[in-house]
Amino acid sequence: MSDQTGTQASAAQASDQAQTWRDDFSRVLSPVFGSPQLDIVRGEGSYVWDAAGKQYLDLLAGIAVNALGHCHPAWVNAITEQASTLGHISNFFTSPAQIGLAEKLHEVLDLPAGSAVFFSNSGTEANEAAFKMARRAAGGGRPFIIAVEGAFHGRTMGALALTAKEAYRAPFAPGVPGVVHVPYGDVEALEAAINENTAAVFIEPVQGEVGVRTHPAGYLTAVRELTQKVGALMILDEVQSGIGRTGSWFAHQDPEIGEGVTPDIITSAKGLGGGMPIGATITVGDANTKLLEAGQHGTTFGGNPLSCAAGLAVLETIEEEGLLDHVSEVSDWLKGQLAKIDGIGEITGKGLLLGLELTAGASGDSATGAADAQVPDSKAVAARALEAGFIINPVAPGRLRLAPPLTITTDELTPFIDALPGLITG
Repeated sequence: MSDQTGTQASAAQASDQAQTWRDDFSRVLSPVFGSPQLDIVRGEGSYVWDAAGKQYLDLLAGIAVNALGHCHPAWVNAITEQASTLGHISNFFTSPAQIGLAEKLHEVLDLPAGSAVFFSNSGTEANEAAFKMARRAAGGGRPFIIAVEGAFHGRTMGALALTAKEAYRAPFAPGVPGVVHVPYGDVEALEAAINENTAAVFIEPVQGEVGVRTHPAGYLTAVRELTQKVGALMILDEVQSGIGRTGSWFAHQDPEIGEGVTPDIITSAKGLGGGMPIGATITVGDANTKLLEAGQHGTTFGGNPLSCAAGLAVLETIEEEGLLDHVSEVSDWLKGQLAKIDGIGEITGKGLLLGLELTAGASGDSATGAADAQVPDSKAVAARALEAGFIINPVAPGRLRLAPPLTITTDELTPFIDALPGLITG
């Protein structure tokens, strides 16, 4: 058998195996995620490999989850050591890993005395806990919670009510009552909506679902001032934007994004576990910590030693490897390279959470000239990228999202930059 024949046979076998796995997936797993794009079997650093052995540069990192990339030695060692010592103990007890991670969060957020961390298992659960706390604001009895158009806070019922996209909420109507969505960036609309019946304003410092966007200058300051004026809570959803993603520990700590505001509650997840499931609802100050009393909330797996050990390894590694500065440096280089590409318009976000606007008129985009060119289909661009070995996210029509590992290098990104013009034009 010739080398070429053998290669063709191996490719055919890999294709058959991939199809078998997809058939098995559709036979035994829920259809809620649709058909999987890849069968990923291994990861290392910024790369993953499929069952056929094809390598992909992962520019999504599990949707901003794999902060240290895939299988970082510090993360693997922390999980391995913890698993060999203690796996699960329920919430009747605590563990050094749980206390250690909570202490580290207190440190990086510079929390005042009386602040506290409640651990859960995901971002939506972290927001559910914050939702319940909001119901207790100002002693309870405040029926309304405000969220912002374009927001995504999760898919469980309370978090879903906060999520702006009607298509997500409609199949599950009537849903949880009392949530009002105000127009993005409109301070006057916010001021008109907020009053003594408002329990809280939920807001992401960086909105991810709509294509990665920060708020207009002064908006978060206005949220803080208006909530304090009426005694409502300001709750920052940092599920996607936290844990070094923007070049600060949390996005609101960046003066350009957070404008120096101090929220009442912060929610975190995704990058916090670096690939292990974990969520955190962080109350700022004693009064906010007391919004929930013993027995009013809980979760069996919250504060699980394995997940907490992973989370502590993530935070310590970010610190030890200087990844906050690294993220900012790589981001500056990446945005500079992207700005040179025909077909890329506005670049939004910060650090390694970026949104790319696709524009009409890229070279080769239209046979009849730029005047008739159409904005490239973001899904088609992402599909071509996947075929070429790059994982990116078509987060919204005409927009791509990049959220690679915080450890990614400019050398690793260069092949993507070189390929992107052709991926856009097809």
